[in-house]
Amino acid sequence: MKINHYLYNAFTIENGKTKIAIDPGSYMKLFNMHSLIPKSEWGSFSHVLITHADPDHYTNVDKIAMASDAPVICGKELLKTENGNQFIIHPRRGGINKWIPFNNAIPLNVGNEVKIGGVTIEGIKTQHGPIILPLFGMKKRKVPGPKERVGLGAIGFKIKIQDKILINLGDTLFQNEWKGLKPDVLMLPIGGLGNNTWTLDVTDAIKTVQLMSPKIVIPCHYNVPFLIKKNAAPANESLFKSEVEKLGICCEIMKNKSSITI
Repeated sequence: MKINHYLYNAFTIENGKTKIAIDPGSYMKLFNMHSLIPKSEWGSFSHVLITHADPDHYTNVDKIAMASDAPVICGKELLKTENGNQFIIHPRRGGINKWIPFNNAIPLNVGNEVKIGGVTIEGIKTQHGPIILPLFGMKKRKVPGPKERVGLGAIGFKIKIQDKILINLGDTLFQNEWKGLKPDVLMLPIGGLGNNTWTLDVTDAIKTVQLMSPKIVIPCHYNVPFLIKKNAAPANESLFKSEVEKLGICCEIMKNKSSITI
């Protein structure tokens, strides 16, 4: 099984004919918002998983689904049905009032699971925290909620492929409900330092590792740009790796376009 990483929370998982895309969003540097997952990969996916509707996680979901004919699995808040037709919230326009027709998406609730193409995907509770937006020298605080796009549809995924269990948490704060999940691979954010309170920081990420007892840990969503900021989610990955390894657990530091085989 091969895991590829493309910064933020963009991953692909390959195992035989199965190829899963997780959070195929955009690189979030102003005037340089290219696709995190290369376009050359778009037609090859069997599943597309979306942890929430922020642009670094969601921007290219419809394009990839169209190129690959892969089903999209996501939180129910990203979908609606009107007159028998399915719609998803618009991937490239802000706000919560713009929707586009889409007929190949599956809503997933926390604790529920779906099985598609031999892969079982279960919804895990997550909680996206507030985000500070740098705008023209000012800072605007956005709090997830019913009238906000930030963190919309937040959900984590427990993915079972043959005898392996992989968990991806997206952007989330700490949740006690994760106790005892014990995945083979855990992908979790660590860049919640200071004002970046929308995800776990290194301290809470280590606490999460202790709670879940995974075999392999992959930290993500840290030391990445956001609009005019070069580093909107700072984290000391060396410290994190050292603390995880003290627990007797393997920690893989993955850079952009890097891969590991498990």
